[in-house]
Amino acid sequence: MKHALTMLAAICLSVTAGLADAPVSEADATKIRATMQAWGCSGGKIEQESEGTGVFEVDDAKCKDGQYDLKRDKEFKVISITRD
Repeated sequence: MKHALTMLAAICLSVTAGLADAPVSEADATKIRATMQAWGCSGGKIEQESEGTGVFEVDDAKCKDGQYDLKRDKEFKVISITRD
């Protein structure tokens, strides 16, 4: 039983690691930063969702009135802005 639980835990961890967000290319990051500047934001961690949606995320962007998480579609248009 203990061995089976260990195996299950290992499988769950490997699946979770496989769903981690991926880094973006420098060209994409430059486009994302440009759209962020238009919204008065900068900084944050830029990633692309690994679920195959093509959505870009910026976690903890610094904006004029606070810190936000930003999401953009594959054409770099803003999908959502959520205050942290």
